[in-house]
Amino acid sequence: MAIISACASTSCYTPPPSGGEGRLCKYTGQSVRALPIRIITVGKKRSAGVQLLVEEYTNKLKNYCSLHDLPIRSNPRNARDERAQVDDEDKAVMNLIRSDDWVVLLDERGRDIGSEQMAELIGDAGNTGASRLSFCIGGPYGHGQQIRKRANISIRLSSMVLNHQIALLVLVEQLYRSWTILKGQNYHH
Repeated sequence: MAIISACASTSCYTPPPSGGEGRLCKYTGQSVRALPIRIITVGKKRSAGVQLLVEEYTNKLKNYCSLHDLPIRSNPRNARDERAQVDDEDKAVMNLIRSDDWVVLLDERGRDIGSEQMAELIGDAGNTGASRLSFCIGGPYGHGQQIRKRANISIRLSSMVLNHQIALLVLVEQLYRSWTILKGQNYHH
């Protein structure tokens, strides 16, 4: 069962313990408030193939929710220092986050969740009072301190470090899979 608790100035999401693979999501077949979703990705220009797949999943997701893809160029000021680069990217991401966003940080040190738990995360976010669900994919050196403090939850898509383009593809596919789980369509292929 998911628990929402106070954490800094925002609420933190604590997903249920791992090991729930194969079980039904607690929201399967129920009405779920579909928050608009934004994916904020820090990185270099995407390859045409990646962009094509992102657009394919964005079109599929239109049946369930609105999805906006917001790429941010990594190292916006061409800083030579790694820390300055992360700080500049952090400011650019924070400028896109509203106070009523429910923020999910994608990070290799984040909580490991399965597809059913991702579906529950989406369902739970709809019950928080947030007006939008924002997923943040960091640049080559990760996330800055401001977005880390602001995030409601930090999750990982893999125990391996993923390039931002691959992370984006995995995320949009999992968002689509989550919505099919929520709607009881059992997308397993």
